[in-house]
Amino acid sequence: MLKRILIAVVILFGLAATGCAALALSVNRFIYHPSTEVAAPSIPGVRVEHIHTSDGQTLVAWYSPPPRGGPIFLFFDGNAGRPQIANARWRAIQQGGAGFLAVYYRGYSGSTGEPSEAGLHEDARAGYDWLIANNYRAQDIVIHGFSLGTGVAVRLAAERPARALILEAPFTSIDAVAGEHAPMLASSSSLITDRFASSEWIGRVHMPVLIIHGDRDSVVPFNEGRRLYTLANDPKEFVPMAGSDHATLVRDGSYDHIWPFLVAHPPR
Repeated sequence: MLKRILIAVVILFGLAATGCAALALSVNRFIYHPSTEVAAPSIPGVRVEHIHTSDGQTLVAWYSPPPRGGPIFLFFDGNAGRPQIANARWRAIQQGGAGFLAVYYRGYSGSTGEPSEAGLHEDARAGYDWLIANNYRAQDIVIHGFSLGTGVAVRLAAERPARALILEAPFTSIDAVAGEHAPMLASSSSLITDRFASSEWIGRVHMPVLIIHGDRDSVVPFNEGRRLYTLANDPKEFVPMAGSDHATLVRDGSYDHIWPFLVAHPPR
């Protein structure tokens, strides 16, 4: 789905160059591809929760509590994420002795509202606050993002304490990814105002950081993950997944790297 963003940006860049700059502002809507389908969990131990945001939205979240003493992943999905297509991820988390709260952004999967960068960050805070209100401690929480969700996760980790931050297929910013695919856009970041500029927030993150990126990623270039890694504070780890594309990380064993990382960085 992120490829559609890039195509749209190229088209709108051309329109702007021919005097239709106002049309370029609509590029932000190509970032989000929400599914409005509401699905019930099919995996034992997973239930649906409804989380209220400070600005009056109600979010759908899939929740699986961890075994006693296990970590809880606060998970943020990609720009076309749907909980019902991520069963392999949920099973991997459960089998690893952990739980998860997967928050689906406003406008997604039965959540109210319309997506925007400011809105998604508010959704992330609401998910974190729900965990705290339900007796999880900061050291129990692993903030975890995939693709677009990494832009949500990085800023939350800069604002809230947690045990660790895990990023799968991250980027420095949306406009940087667009520039990688279409270099003529590199000096035209004003076309994209919902930037999710993780490069501006990662230096404020003070917890262990794990970045996992496929070296065959056809959506978010591998170098984007490398660049974000160089900006992160220690302790940090970068895992290049040989042969993995953007959406194959779980299938290719990303959790085989996540569990040892968490063992190496226990709750403080």
